Amino acid sequence: MKLTLWTYEGPTHVGAMRVATAMQGLHYVLHAPQGDTYADLLFTMIERRNARPPVSYTTFQARDLGSDTAHLFKTACKEAYDRFRPEAILVGASCTAELIQDDTGGLAEALELPVPVIPLELPSYQRKENFGADETFLQICRKLAKPMARTEAVSCNLLGATALGFRHRDDVAEITALLGEIGVAVNVCAPLGAAPHDIARMGAAHFNVLLYPETGESAARWAEKTLGQPYTKVVPIGAGATRDFIAEVAALAGLTPRVDESRLRQPWWSASVDSTYLTGKRVFLFGDATHVMAAARIARDEIGFEVVGMGCYNREFARPMRALAKSYGLEALITDDYLEVEEAIQGLAPELILGTQMERHMAKRLGIPCAVISAPVHVQDFPARYSPQMGFEGANVIFDTWVHPLVMGLEEHLLTMFREDFEFHDAAGASHHGGKAVAAAPQASAPAAEGSVPEADRPPAPLDTQAPDPASIVWLSDAEAELKKIPFFVRGKARRNTERYAADKGLSRISIDTLYEAKAHYAR
Repeated sequence: MKLTLWTYEGPTHVGAMRVATAMQGLHYVLHAPQGDTYADLLFTMIERRNARPPVSYTTFQARDLGSDTAHLFKTACKEAYDRFRPEAILVGASCTAELIQDDTGGLAEALELPVPVIPLELPSYQRKENFGADETFLQICRKLAKPMARTEAVSCNLLGATALGFRHRDDVAEITALLGEIGVAVNVCAPLGAAPHDIARMGAAHFNVLLYPETGESAARWAEKTLGQPYTKVVPIGAGATRDFIAEVAALAGLTPRVDESRLRQPWWSASVDSTYLTGKRVFLFGDATHVMAAARIARDEIGFEVVGMGCYNREFARPMRALAKSYGLEALITDDYLEVEEAIQGLAPELILGTQMERHMAKRLGIPCAVISAPVHVQDFPARYSPQMGFEGANVIFDTWVHPLVMGLEEHLLTMFREDFEFHDAAGASHHGGKAVAAAPQASAPAAEGSVPEADRPPAPLDTQAPDPASIVWLSDAEAELKKIPFFVRGKARRNTERYAADKGLSRISIDTLYEAKAHYAR
């Protein structure tokens, strides 16, 4: 654990909150000081939920540390049960309260509440949010799910969807409909939307569909071993992966799938004339491993991008991430430090970034188009509309989401190219009011100093005896104007290369000739 301005994952107890908030009839009692009580902010503001998260806190203060904090916890448990009457209670400690070492599980058991109590031991200083969600869901299943007779019709459980997940709500709806077309019913979807009594009947399904390995794989492995339920390995994100998923489900269910692909438009649009200018665009991917690995296949095989970099922040999936990157001829970036990610992006100078909310901020600063493909996300990535990532409709949504930043970027580039046009210069009004556009006023140039030589007639700067620092190099106005004609998504790289070239040549000023010499040099 370290202090940072941004973080890809919160502490483990936030993962537990995501599971508790996703479920019905479950309550989470968290031993935590004042300051750790931000669940309402996470779920009601960012995800825009219409109900408060089912979390109660002890909210002890500094003065309580010299007395009995265990009594505070037992009181909080008793009051939570009396007020909410849940079917089951989760108990645990935040990262700060973990240092006190109160036995929250033992304290809650001693109360002899008339509902199951599920203790959580989450190592806050070694692991993070996704692990917390995965471990919490596993402990709920271990406590409540039992072997039982299978349903008469072929059925499955959907595992891994949580609150605060990236498009989980819509993915569940899309995959439920897709499974219905195949002929497979959904027995239980958990944690999202499930109650403790639903978890108790998970054993009736014939197999499990693992939607999100980060938050459901431990439960899927446990169910395979304890309940005799195999689980799917393909995550249906993208047209190709969805077809592979259908084949895998059909094999597990012993059915012949008849799935309607008529609403799938992504392959046609990817191959259309309008999309050919996207072919070969250099793209950088970063986020949780599941979404990044799925996005890499879509980017290269379904849209025709060139993947120039990829990585993930969840170290639990470093091995499969590295293996996939190696198959693309790349080295995966495994880090939870956003500064390392930004440095990698600057070095690669991609034309499109596919990442998280944090990469969106980086892209704004660097002037690179960006689309969000993975949590962590902000409020704009919890849309009111139906917007899945999985299944055939998810493939359509992904194509639109990725292409729109590039289309808008192309429009920006065209406006830049025609910035001297009477309709598009900075002093003109909106372009659709062209009849009212005002001609740009000529900009007065600064008076030349007495005895100065016009810039065009100046001799080249003499070579310095010591190479100048690139940061101290001055761009002449003709070179600066020419640089602005270069497409915005590679302009930064052109500037850096030219400054490096000038520094190597000992030049302290960059003229238009220097710009073209640098271009020729790096084109070899």
